[in-house]
Amino acid sequence: MAYTEPYDAIDEKTRDISRAITSLREELEAVDWYNQRVNTSKDPELKGIMAHNRDEEIEHAVMTLEWLRRNMDGWDHELKTYLFTSGSVLEVEEGGAEESSAHASSLSIGDLKK
Repeated sequence: MAYTEPYDAIDEKTRDISRAITSLREELEAVDWYNQRVNTSKDPELKGIMAHNRDEEIEHAVMTLEWLRRNMDGWDHELKTYLFTSGSVLEVEEGGAEESSAHASSLSIGDLKK
């Protein structure tokens, strides 16, 4: 795990967040590796074992993601915005942008020419 700031300047919670992000990255990489092995294996039993291992790594990744949601600002809001929606993810994002700009315009002082 590499820190971009001096280790002694980083508080313990930030170090834990860094640990979680590093672990999440590693779990996702393992999911990818096992998934490729499932896809290319010709042996049905080995394919099943690799699929089981992949699914275990998915579980680990999701557990870590949930820890991040609970412990780092921003995750909860973004996950609630995008997860378990239907349709295009881009449309969800665009809807959020429209909502944000509508909200911003309602907070403006209006047309100063009037």
